[in-house]
Amino acid sequence: MLALGGICPLAQAQPAAAPSSQTKPDYPLGAGDAIKIQVFQNPDLTIETRVSENGSITYPLIGAVQLGGLGIAAAEKKIADALQTGGFIKAPQVNIVLLQIRGNQVSVLGQVNRPGRFPLETANTRLSDMLANAGGATATGDDVAIVVGVRNGQTFRKQIDIASIFLAEKLQDDIVLQGGDSIYVHRAPVFYIYGEAQRPGSFRIERGMTVMQALALGGGPTVRGSEKRLRLHRKAADGSIEQISPNLTDPVLPNDVIYVNESLF
Repeated sequence: MLALGGICPLAQAQPAAAPSSQTKPDYPLGAGDAIKIQVFQNPDLTIETRVSENGSITYPLIGAVQLGGLGIAAAEKKIADALQTGGFIKAPQVNIVLLQIRGNQVSVLGQVNRPGRFPLETANTRLSDMLANAGGATATGDDVAIVVGVRNGQTFRKQIDIASIFLAEKLQDDIVLQGGDSIYVHRAPVFYIYGEAQRPGSFRIERGMTVMQALALGGGPTVRGSEKRLRLHRKAADGSIEQISPNLTDPVLPNDVIYVNESLF
């Protein structure tokens, strides 16, 4: 234990600069986070430590302190109060510097440009913020994100239409994330076109896409093909394949296969 002679019990000074707590005031500390704790004019109380699995640290003079889940400012106040209540320092100025974030991270997986684990730098980090950290969806990524985590001790899963947050002003769907959440962006749904099409292949289904638009994406019919002789293969609910003669204004569904027949003339 530190000798009390090395501490200034009556120290009352102007607050020292707090480089980290001011840039991340709301970040909730979590297990694995590395922090540096300083008390102004008391260098003997400067330590670097890591938050344990149960959310606590051991600090000189006051022993175990539970910091897990507290924001930086709240953690500073809790240590300062303990030092003051214990009679060690009359008016302690405590500063916590966040050295490494490991406790509160979110995994972003699937069709994003930079998949990986990203820290929750503030307590109100939203889905759109985290997708931006991951570089957004790739060209083959879907407009829908699936968020999985735990809320109030129960498994949480929510499927969110990303574009509707902005296009339809569904701001409530831009949910606040929590440590341990996972975000998954699936491959965008596609349709297939072959036969007498200029560019046969698979293409992404855009919102509200019709058969006519799908045909245009395939370059339209060749000189031998006819837009009036289309055949659409669609998987039914029972797994069987239906053959449909579609209208040009019919919607295109995921995994539809459009065949462009030859013209009769």
